[in-house]
Amino acid sequence: MKSADEKKVIKSDVLVVGGGLNGLPLAISLAAAGLDVVVLERQVPETLLSPEFDGRVSAIAHASRNLFRSAGIWDHVEEKQPMLDIRITDGPSKCFLHYDHRQLGDEPFGHMVENRYLRLAMSRRAAELESLRIIAPAEYLSIDRDTTGVTASLASGETLSARLVVAADGRQSPLRKLAGIKTVGWSYNQSGIVCTVAHELPHQGVAQERFLNPGPFAILPMTGNRSSLVWTEETARAKQIMALPDDDFQSEMAARFGDYLGALEVVGPRWSYPLSLHQSEQYMAERLALIGDAAHGMHPIAGQGLNLGLRDVAALAQVVIDASRLGLDMGGATVLEDYQRWRRFDSIALLAITDGLNRLFGSDIPAVRLSRDIGLAAVNKMPKLKGFFMEHARGTVGKMPRMLQGKPL
Repeated sequence: MKSADEKKVIKSDVLVVGGGLNGLPLAISLAAAGLDVVVLERQVPETLLSPEFDGRVSAIAHASRNLFRSAGIWDHVEEKQPMLDIRITDGPSKCFLHYDHRQLGDEPFGHMVENRYLRLAMSRRAAELESLRIIAPAEYLSIDRDTTGVTASLASGETLSARLVVAADGRQSPLRKLAGIKTVGWSYNQSGIVCTVAHELPHQGVAQERFLNPGPFAILPMTGNRSSLVWTEETARAKQIMALPDDDFQSEMAARFGDYLGALEVVGPRWSYPLSLHQSEQYMAERLALIGDAAHGMHPIAGQGLNLGLRDVAALAQVVIDASRLGLDMGGATVLEDYQRWRRFDSIALLAITDGLNRLFGSDIPAVRLSRDIGLAAVNKMPKLKGFFMEHARGTVGKMPRMLQGKPL
């Protein structure tokens, strides 16, 4: 990576605002394909690359793994736990849905990776690319867009110019707001409680999705005898649980977890966040593209939040690089409209599915519970339909960009 010591005008092809788990893979993919890319990240590198476990873990679907591999990131990931099977149950019901990766081949459904290892892998890959510059911490005073390009003024006194700016700056995206792009959405009055549990017995690479009242309780396999929990509760109840002493918190967790993995112990921090859905009315404006949480946010019921953002990354990288190779304006309206058409429908469809699942499995009406149980049992006995759902879990359904197929950009 180039040094950011000198204060001067920095020219690039693409400016990425946000160096997180969506912004940095995009920047790496574009730079590896030959473009000059600058990333602005507000956090200091020491915070981003802390070796301490902060409890944050991501589910990387098979297709997203392909993107990381194509971008040269995956080989730098130090630890990853394959997800070999997925088991879905509805409360105390004996009906279940079981996904076995061997029904689709030798590859797992995905991998669980601690975010610290993802960030470190991306940093190492970025350091290999001379055409990628990361400025961190960075604060911009203004970002102006017009028909000719993008100009950004930094608090450091530097000025950046680019042909395209990408908003990868999170759910509250300042860039999206500056562009006047509105969002639609709602709160679920639910919060996700996240923690890591060490257990006596091995998990065998099996992920569990248990639909409890009032929301799902996901047990996701990590390296060693550890699992990551994503535990949904009504917001008021979640606050009460988070305030419990460690022993009482562990008792509440163990009552939902069960004893199938033997003795349990919460390790590392626990944290909570509100659950909501939002969808941007547009994924583009003049010389601006939105990706990841800046474009959409969903319920974690299917564990696809990061993967949805990585589909944005793969699609945007492809249309930008294809335009560049054809000598077209990579930040022009035609290119960005192609990206928006590609991604917006797919995102809306997945947001609708996860919203519907949350409402369906959140109901305690007996007739609804019976319908759910019949549905789980029926899908489990229908190989073709179950295969379609398993491909969804792998992220391999729909029009897939080249990188998600494991092909070069």
